[in-house]
Amino acid sequence: MLKEITTEELSARIEKPGLKLIDVRPVDAYNGWTLKGEGRGGHISGARCLPAKWADYIDWLDIIQSKGLTPEDELVIYGYQPEEIDKVGRQFTKAGYDNVRAYYSFVDEWSANEEYPMDSLVRHKHLVPAEWVYDLTINKINPDTRESLQNSDRRFVICHSHYRNHADYQTGHIPGAVALDTNWLEDTETWNRRSPGELKETLESLGITSDSTVIVYGRFSFPDNNDPYPGSSAGHLGAFRCAFLMLYAGLQDVRILNGGMQAWEDAGYELSTEEVEPQPVSDFGSNIPGAPELVTDLEEAERILESNDKNLVSVRSWSEFIGEVSGYNYIEKKGRIPGAVFANCGSDAYHMENYRNLDHTTREFHEVEKNWAEVGIIPDKHNAFYCGTGWRGSEAFFNAWLMGWPDISVFDGGWFEWSNAGKPYETGIPEKMPASK
Repeated sequence: MLKEITTEELSARIEKPGLKLIDVRPVDAYNGWTLKGEGRGGHISGARCLPAKWADYIDWLDIIQSKGLTPEDELVIYGYQPEEIDKVGRQFTKAGYDNVRAYYSFVDEWSANEEYPMDSLVRHKHLVPAEWVYDLTINKINPDTRESLQNSDRRFVICHSHYRNHADYQTGHIPGAVALDTNWLEDTETWNRRSPGELKETLESLGITSDSTVIVYGRFSFPDNNDPYPGSSAGHLGAFRCAFLMLYAGLQDVRILNGGMQAWEDAGYELSTEEVEPQPVSDFGSNIPGAPELVTDLEEAERILESNDKNLVSVRSWSEFIGEVSGYNYIEKKGRIPGAVFANCGSDAYHMENYRNLDHTTREFHEVEKNWAEVGIIPDKHNAFYCGTGWRGSEAFFNAWLMGWPDISVFDGGWFEWSNAGKPYETGIPEKMPASK
């Protein structure tokens, strides 16, 4: 057992420098879900997210270093179970961290008392845990109300996202999920959103109305840039694109399975190979687009670059940003939009390592916000996210949307449209990194 800190001691120490709190509960609990009967959802203000299951990862030391945790820090670890707290504590001790204590009273005392500060992801309910989806599909209850679906008029639709790869769905999907090809929502010539009429037809064919609850997820299977269609292996990245386009269309309740297929499998749940036929509806129920302000087009992107209170945010890799590669086998020109703010996605056009954890759950939102703030991406400005053709820009957008940022959009055409339109561009390492004006 670790040396214990009491609630009174922690409350007195929490504002003092040198103390770092570690939350070893699942990511979803950290975000705001009450998974074990705690009085309030979320985490102790200032805590870092480090789930106990990550302690088994070979990359664990890299993870704690990336979170800025050093052996000189005073660490306090808390969670649901003493066994998990102690497990992580032993890992820190073995790694040379000598000042580690355990807080065992989070559920009974801290979360139950409104006087103790806590924080949560504003729209955490739109980033659902696998257990939530399991209740919906297997237990046949509405996870939000705990009522039987037989007594509910609400329409739930689960979509298994893929890009021109129906075999990915047939290999195994969440029971009850319908297949959703990203091509049904994107134009295959421009990779921009499809027309309102086409979006309406697709959503209705899937049984989706504007007041449906739609859960989107995909499978990550290590995209290879040498593949003719690398996106076929980036199903969960495509899921964020689909979720964004549904928000644009006017869907009121779009949710992402946090971690995608990986989260479902990590929870030990079974897959289905049964083809599920959608139950079409006759009318979406509202005009499309319901939220046109979520999309930025080419002319507006140009105006953003001239504005002092707006950012055009490049969610691309460094090699794309400096023009070493275009990022895609169908985009010829290489380079960046002059004046765009760099919000590094990760290694290439089909990966989002800087926005995800190793288990593909969405990265701790405080870390994303901190990284963005360092280059001038802040909620007080309008931020239009873009990438090559919209997928990575949509995932970055979703991060900001989950945090409750009020003025955000996706530059739908991205580098593909900008470069094809003959607009100015730059290559090479910039003398000064672009930042917010």
